[in-house]
Order: sequence, then structure tokens, then C-alpha cells
Amino acid sequence: MHTVYLSLGANLGDRQGNIRQALELLRQQLTIQRVSSCYETAPVGYTAQPDFINIACQAHTDLTPPELLHLVKQVEQEVGRQVTFRYGPRQIDVDILLYDGLILETPELTIPHPRMAERAFVLAPLAEIAPELLHPALGRSAAELLRQSDQGGVRRLSAPCAM
Repeated sequence: MHTVYLSLGANLGDRQGNIRQALELLRQQLTIQRVSSCYETAPVGYTAQPDFINIACQAHTDLTPPELLHLVKQVEQEVGRQVTFRYGPRQIDVDILLYDGLILETPELTIPHPRMAERAFVLAPLAEIAPELLHPALGRSAAELLRQSDQGGVRRLSAPCAM
């Protein structure tokens, strides 16, 4: 079994409902171990859109990285994601952050996620569930990366929104 960390985000429709639905679909093929609190986050890149809800989860799987990528794309489609433009609004976004300690770069998939170390909206939920988790390329923990990031626009919601 492999340990993977995923980031889920949504800013259209029922944001929390979309995340819950995505988690349920992922549970059909992954054993989800931990799920972070929900964080409301300002959009990055294209800012003329609603705020996002973001979470991170840890799961165990026997899927290979390409199979996992296929699964997350299938989940996005089932939840209703429409292809728009880079950094545009979406019903759901599921990113593979880490897969064991693997460093992988193919035309289809890069692990660790190439921008995770600079994104507080990814690091805050990840550091909540796995603060000591090391980024395999940078050798720094999720908590350390979060401390070094700009956390403006990232707010932990008081009530849990996903299970």
C-alpha cells in the first residue's frame, strides 16, 4: 500500500457539498485515513471569482500514480467540473500532492505537486493533518513550508465541513 496526500478545492455551487461528494467517490477506491478542516481561501491567479473551500486528505492506495491521476480526473468529472481556463472557477479540483516519497515528472503528472510548497491554501490543511511530513524534493516539513508562506487570504472554518 502507498500513502498519498491529496488537495481538494471548490468555489462553485455547494462548495462543501462538492468536497464531500468527491471524498465519497475517492473512498470507493482509496482508504482515507485523515481529512483536514475546511479552509476558506482567496483565489490565486485569476482573482475575479468566488473564494474557495480547500481541504487535504491522507489516503492509502494500491493504485499506481497514473491510475491515481485517472481516478482523480474521473472524480472531478463526476462532481461536475467543467474545463474552463487556468486558475478559473470550478466545482471541484483534486490534486495529487505527494505519493510516498516519490519524485516523478512526466508530461501528464508531476509529484510532488509542482506549486504546493508556495501555496498556503494547500499547506495549511496539509500541515494540520501531517505537520512533520517532509517534501521529498525540498526536505522541509509541511509545517515549516507553511510558516514560510504568505498565509493572507487563508481562514480555517470553525465547523468541520467534510468527513
